[in-house]
Amino acid sequence: MIPVQYNIRSLMVRKVTTAATAGGIALVVFVFAAALMLGEGINRAFGSSGRQDVAVVLRNGSDSELSSGINNDLVNLLKGQPGVSPDRAGEGGVPAVPGVIGEVVVVVSAEIDDGSGGTTNVLIRGMPAGGMAFRPEAKIVSGRAPAPGSNEVVVGKSITGRFKGISPGQSFDLRRNRPLQVVGVFEANGSAYESEVWGDLDVIRTSLGRSAGVSSVRVRLASNGQFSAFKSAVEADKQLGMKATRESDYFRKQSEQTSGFLVGLGIGVAILFSLAAMIGAAITMNGAVANRSKEIGTLRALGFSRLSILISFVLEAIALALIGGVIGTALVMLLASVEVSVLNFQTFSQVVLSFRPTAAVVVTALVFSGVMGLVGGLFPAIRASRVSPVEAMRA
Repeated sequence: MIPVQYNIRSLMVRKVTTAATAGGIALVVFVFAAALMLGEGINRAFGSSGRQDVAVVLRNGSDSELSSGINNDLVNLLKGQPGVSPDRAGEGGVPAVPGVIGEVVVVVSAEIDDGSGGTTNVLIRGMPAGGMAFRPEAKIVSGRAPAPGSNEVVVGKSITGRFKGISPGQSFDLRRNRPLQVVGVFEANGSAYESEVWGDLDVIRTSLGRSAGVSSVRVRLASNGQFSAFKSAVEADKQLGMKATRESDYFRKQSEQTSGFLVGLGIGVAILFSLAAMIGAAITMNGAVANRSKEIGTLRALGFSRLSILISFVLEAIALALIGGVIGTALVMLLASVEVSVLNFQTFSQVVLSFRPTAAVVVTALVFSGVMGLVGGLFPAIRASRVSPVEAMRA
């Protein structure tokens, strides 16, 4: 085998072309890894929103809370279904935790607070008094919880300050002359809940003229294993006309369209860029072959086989690509603290996401860069292995 030092020296001698090719590959890896990190951010936001021991009940035919509607008299019937956990009384000032809660979900138009005058949708969730206690992961981090029966609301940490009126001490209209006063900020382990506004169920649905029902019902189960029995009982009862889904599965399905679109778009762009990067790598390696024909001839004359020369040039191309891959991966880590606002295709509301770096993303990005080097350097390596030692020495 040809010593690796030979390839390292070759890359160092061709500093300009090495830097240009590595820079192109770094750009491709940056875009590719950013798409994967955003996908991980979506999975984290929606994956951490749901619990295994909670069921989401919707009207038959509905695929989201926004399109569902359930009459109030049917909500209490769910309490008697198998596997449902009974209400837990609060002690020592801790709020009572209900076993079943009905909630109303709606989206409202809000002006983005960046001076552009643009608007987008924000999801408003109306919940009963025990709604926050039902979700132990939700904590007030600024201000206070809204008073029951009032027009007070709390806003998720991810969207506070992003929209006009949706910040502590401010107010915004749910409908004309139906203001909601923001009194606090909550966090929920970075989940999609942090992109919502929470308020009192009766106040919100009365303002919307929907006092007779709720959008969805959440049911806390006695244990994870009780879900199948609960689901079977609910869906077999024709009087109810409902379907049940684990909350974790519900949010996973809610994220599929958004995740698929954003990750697919990013990877598609990266693949298009990678074609240009591989062509650049091929041109660089072809130039190296042309400039080093005498060296190749000498190597052949010294007894190195065609296979040794082919492997040497392939490894050089892969090393060049990996240099770019390491640079691109290092740069994309700067996005770890960046948050972006995207549209949830299921609810048509804004969800704030973060780029989430993981070991899998890093490994995948480096493998991707290595593959680009392999593909881009293979044909120049084959050309190098076919150089005749006699003709090379005459050149």
